[in-house]
Amino acid sequence: MAMSSEEIETLIRAALPDAEVTITDLAGDGDHYSAHVVSSAFAGKPRVAQHKLVYEALGGRMGGVLHALQLTTAVPN
Repeated sequence: MAMSSEEIETLIRAALPDAEVTITDLAGDGDHYSAHVVSSAFAGKPRVAQHKLVYEALGGRMGGVLHALQLTTAVPN
């Protein structure tokens, strides 16, 4: 069963309440998404640590319910 973009966004916002989240369904199949996440929680963290925070927010769904997520992260200006 695939995840909806709304479910992905909800999980990320629950873990990173100040996050600006943009989700795009890349293939139209509900299984391949890109996510752009902007959060102050990323300040001072290397890109790998930023991505880890997002993957942790998804609660182990990567590779299972959520097949692919192209992820970009940033700190607010």
